[in-house]
Amino acid sequence: MLDRRHLIGALAGLSLALPATAFAQAYPQKPITLIVPYAPGGATDIIGRVVAEELSNSLGQRVVVENRAGAGGNVGAQAAARATPDGYTLMLGALTSHSINMSFQAKPGFDLKKDFVPVGLAGNVGLALVVHPSVQAKTVPELVALIKANPSDFSYASSGQGSPQHLSGELFNLKAGTKMPVVPYRGSGPAMTDMVGGQVKIMFDTIPAVLQHVKAGSLRAIATTGRKTSPFMPETPTAISQGLDGFEVSSWFGLLAPTGTPQPVLDKLNAELNKALQSTKVKEALALQGVDPKPSTPGEASKLIESEITKWADLIKASGIKPE
Repeated sequence: MLDRRHLIGALAGLSLALPATAFAQAYPQKPITLIVPYAPGGATDIIGRVVAEELSNSLGQRVVVENRAGAGGNVGAQAAARATPDGYTLMLGALTSHSINMSFQAKPGFDLKKDFVPVGLAGNVGLALVVHPSVQAKTVPELVALIKANPSDFSYASSGQGSPQHLSGELFNLKAGTKMPVVPYRGSGPAMTDMVGGQVKIMFDTIPAVLQHVKAGSLRAIATTGRKTSPFMPETPTAISQGLDGFEVSSWFGLLAPTGTPQPVLDKLNAELNKALQSTKVKEALALQGVDPKPSTPGEASKLIESEITKWADLIKASGIKPE
């Protein structure tokens, strides 16, 4: 038996027996709310606003960003998941963080696979492994050897428990055979302050967050965390290329709709999103945030979400982290 939300979606999909093409052409007929499940000013918010502006222009209706911060993105995700699935409430999700929450939190309040259908990917932000200049290592093998030789001297900073930055350190421990403890901070800013000051000496953070410090010489970049060299730090080799097999972390972002949203609407939104991501204006705006745009099909986005959920669930289990 269909629940209310899925029934509404089914009825909306029928759209009074209009052909699918006619229904897609009629959409949208009023403003669209784009929920960003984080506070203004962060990467997810900025990506959401860039995408919203471009979609507003192409769709002919305003796409209004609504920030619903709280509980590591769960508050906004819950609100989006419970919205009427008619194409007028969407979410710009931090897909990596939401995927982590599926296992890191005992009751996230939503199911990323069941409650949402992907419109498409927006892009990803790479991370970098940085150290304080006092650390006598310039490569991943040198750093691993140093940590193993002096295990009590090293811990790593994270911008928050359950963040991609935190779990990057746990993945490093697992792949490198180290046992560095995490020093959690409330955000990247305070962690970066202590990193530059030398109170903590190892950290994973987004490339935009570390780049100015690396250029100034107050931090040293050891590796980036993508499968390929980052276009934003082309001189820094990947961890994989330095022998850390399988070490791949990116912070992914994507456009999601509540499950039950009519397929013609999803198709139209996907086409407009992909067109937006290929525009020079959007590419330049995202590049300022270190975002690599990734146009995709909904199927490709769904596959990425599935792989992220599985990857982080396996790591959390292997690391012995208890859900909060």
